[in-house]
Amino acid sequence: MTQVNHRCAVLGKPIAHSLSPVLHGAAYKALGLDDWAYERHEIGEDDLKGFLDGLDPTWRGLSLTMPLKKTVQPYGTPKDAWAKSLKVANTAVFDWSRAEAHGGRPEIGLYNTDVPGIIYAFQHACDADGGPSLEERDIRRATVIGNGNTAASAACAISVMLAASADAVDGHKGELTVAARHPGKNPDIARIVAEENSAQLREVDMEQAIEALRGADVAVSTIPGHAADVIAEAIETDDSFFPHGILLDVVYDPRPSALIRAWRAKGGLAMGGEEMLLYQAILQVRLMTGAEGEAALAGRDAMTTLEPPMRRALEEAL
Repeated sequence: MTQVNHRCAVLGKPIAHSLSPVLHGAAYKALGLDDWAYERHEIGEDDLKGFLDGLDPTWRGLSLTMPLKKTVQPYGTPKDAWAKSLKVANTAVFDWSRAEAHGGRPEIGLYNTDVPGIIYAFQHACDADGGPSLEERDIRRATVIGNGNTAASAACAISVMLAASADAVDGHKGELTVAARHPGKNPDIARIVAEENSAQLREVDMEQAIEALRGADVAVSTIPGHAADVIAEAIETDDSFFPHGILLDVVYDPRPSALIRAWRAKGGLAMGGEEMLLYQAILQVRLMTGAEGEAALAGRDAMTTLEPPMRRALEEAL
């Protein structure tokens, strides 16, 4: 039995449903990192400090899901633009080199791979469709359904896409509409959109969701489970609704969701949350494995090398 010298895990509550062990395990196998292991631990907000205090230098990183993406903030330092802007992190990377100066604790770098994961998911959908690439598309109107933490990440990713499209076309700002049960409840969304300075933000209630989706070049639904079924039904029964943009529904259970089925039935391009899950995990693997991961890749592109085995493992698990 191979000795485990490097450990990572996903934390959250509940956590039994997490597919992160499947993805990271497939990546370690593909990279030949036989002494790496990836676990899952059910940890709530009140348990996080105790868990972090009990780590030893074999620990290299953590994936963080709800409710810990904000809870982890006091324990680490944001290292990428997304973690700094959103004040939400889904990834923690440990640096033990200066642990002695920190009372035996590692320095913890915080990252948000959800934002680039969303962008990569849209890129893949465009490439797989065989039409224009994401960079070639004229993206001016976007919609986010919901206004929680995932919606903030989606708004950030969409702001980046709108900015890139504006730079490529005519420099005009795009329009981002957020439809939620309680518009304006998450002030981070307005702040993020203002910081990116690429879109005019409009917040509407959920009853206006279908109108917000009509004509959207990109759309992301961040509400859970069957919550979007009523929107799907409205799309199905609206004879004038024909989507031309790309939809990402972040749920992957049920798969495909009713919203995705309705979007596709009307001729639109849609993808499930497994795409976002895959790409954010690839980025996590790169961050957590650090120099060892780069050495294993030996100059090969991480996305090209890791995507096929991780995608296969995910499809089998789903």
